[in-house]
Amino acid sequence: MSFKSMLLAACASLTLAGAALAGNAIEIEDAYARSSGANAKAGAAFMVLDNTGDEDDRLIAVRSDVAARVELHTHKDMGDGVMKMMEVEDGFVIPAGGSHALARGGDHVMFMGLKQPFEQGAMLPVTLVFEKAGEHEIEIPVDLERKAGHGMTSGDIKRGETEPDS
Repeated sequence: MSFKSMLLAACASLTLAGAALAGNAIEIEDAYARSSGANAKAGAAFMVLDNTGDEDDRLIAVRSDVAARVELHTHKDMGDGVMKMMEVEDGFVIPAGGSHALARGGDHVMFMGLKQPFEQGAMLPVTLVFEKAGEHEIEIPVDLERKAGHGMTSGDIKRGETEPDS
């Protein structure tokens, strides 16, 4: 093997090792999905994204075969008590050493054009795509019985802080 080949192999190994380390910086907690009923054409997924790394990261996309379209969404207050759901094309920042909650009434994963109804206890294959940590393939359980307000409620939380009251 020539010196140039060894050098290229070493660089490739370091690049892959760096990507693997970055991939370990994001942890997914308390993920669940739900829809409003058996005939629903849309559903949503919620979870807490923990960034154990030293740099901010960003959830930039999500993919799944369970729906025709899967997008990152949020709710925006339009005033007069009107909330509008909308796609967030830039994704969500997960702060270094902190968390970002995808929760009801806030940021979430939106499944549109469901290919089959969400059934209690089913597992949904989903790929989360992060700017730095890369792709994370996870299975999200369907929990149609979970009450609103269970778990995190919104926003970014630094480690050591408590969840906001709501």
